[in-house]
Amino acid sequence: MGARVAEPLARCLPVDTNTRASTQTSPLDGFFKITERGSTLEREIRGGVVTFFTMAYIIVLNPLILGYAKDADGKFLGGAAAPNLTAIAAGTALVAGVMTILMGLVANYPLALATGLGLNAFLAFAVASQMSWADAMGLIVLEGLVILVLVLTGFRTAVFHAVPAQLKVAISVGIGLFIALIGFVDAGWVRRIPDAAQTTVPVQLGPSGSLAGWPALVFAFGLVVVVALWVRKVRGAILISIIVTTVVAIVVESIGNFGPGGAKNPTGWSLNVPDWPHKIVDTPKFDTVFHFSLFGSFQSAGVVTALLLVFTLMLADFFDTMGTMTAIGAEAGLLDEEGIPPNAERILVVDSIAAAAGGVAGVSSNTSYIESASGVGEGARTGLASVVTGVLFLLSMVLAPLVKIIPSEAAVPALVLVGFLMMQQVKGIDWDDLEIAIPAFLTIVLMPFTYSITVGIGAGFVAYVVIKLVRGKVAEIHGLMWVVAALFVLYFAIHPVTDWLT
Repeated sequence: MGARVAEPLARCLPVDTNTRASTQTSPLDGFFKITERGSTLEREIRGGVVTFFTMAYIIVLNPLILGYAKDADGKFLGGAAAPNLTAIAAGTALVAGVMTILMGLVANYPLALATGLGLNAFLAFAVASQMSWADAMGLIVLEGLVILVLVLTGFRTAVFHAVPAQLKVAISVGIGLFIALIGFVDAGWVRRIPDAAQTTVPVQLGPSGSLAGWPALVFAFGLVVVVALWVRKVRGAILISIIVTTVVAIVVESIGNFGPGGAKNPTGWSLNVPDWPHKIVDTPKFDTVFHFSLFGSFQSAGVVTALLLVFTLMLADFFDTMGTMTAIGAEAGLLDEEGIPPNAERILVVDSIAAAAGGVAGVSSNTSYIESASGVGEGARTGLASVVTGVLFLLSMVLAPLVKIIPSEAAVPALVLVGFLMMQQVKGIDWDDLEIAIPAFLTIVLMPFTYSITVGIGAGFVAYVVIKLVRGKVAEIHGLMWVVAALFVLYFAIHPVTDWLT
């Protein structure tokens, strides 16, 4: 199934026979299986660079989410009396770099990791207010350790095998729509309606129902460039489009001086302002590293609350990665007949360690990033691409000013294109079989509609079990699917359960 999905993609990426010949017998080729997976050294390096560019925003965004939130003691992350955004940025890049390199070396998979969006917001706005930041990060470490135990005991891998193959396809398709939506949101094309409480329409095009501002046009330019290069089968299409669009963005900003976007400036740049920095190198600080208390939350928030918070964090991490690694494997043509990627257990082990490492570094749980699909779109098929991405993350600790040049409007057109490529897998679902079609539909639509991979997976799993049950086909439900569906019911009802228990 995965190989069939990747055939059109492979045709768009011509093989450099000279590079293949030169790497076929090299130790690097043998270790990463570059030739065996139909790739080349050039593609792996290019794919790693593209993945970094599409993920680099997290170095800026994570400090903005975590850095301004006060804990129960009125302190900011790191125990300081004032926000320390540079330290959070450095810690974010450090963990992302180390864990992405580890993913490449241990699992040999083109998957990059960084602080998980959604989880960091939940930590900042729902967890830290109940305890100190050190206690909150201790919960992240515990959550990562619990998931690691589940991997080492075989439970997490067994759940992965228990999921029907067509539901895995639905997960990939849903993630494709989700990352396309992320691209449009980050570019400012899709916006929340400011007075959404007064209308039934939650989102709209641009700040007022239509596109406005030069940054939106820069994104449109980047989308046209990447699509044009892709359909022309130009090697390095995504990377070229990011570079060209960044140059255009710098010129546009130098002329118009539009500045950062926000409520007071809705036509400004979504995140990074593409302006050449005053300095290229900056010394990183790691004030948040090791700022955690493993069991402090049990005392500050209570045992029941702490356990429920660990459960919520764990379930989100547990299934986000399962969906992400399946989607990446399908796009790369690396899945076997059951929809399982190579070295699945190693992938899950590294991801689990990354979750705990994020807590140890005080930058929230690290998880696998679906933006890795942009690197796969450039031809990445092995862990060498992850090593390249990880090295760039480590370099960004000192080259942070240079990384900030690239606006999201230049990087996210790649996500829209990759979303299209992943959407093509929808033909692998039997839409005439209601027992799989309805769960697949819920999985696909709820990911972008709720802005959550976990919610989409959970709805699909629960629907699958319920439909099999009402049709009298209980024997066809894998035992672990019963367990997972029950856990998701608890996950969806976590707030009333928490209120009842506390």
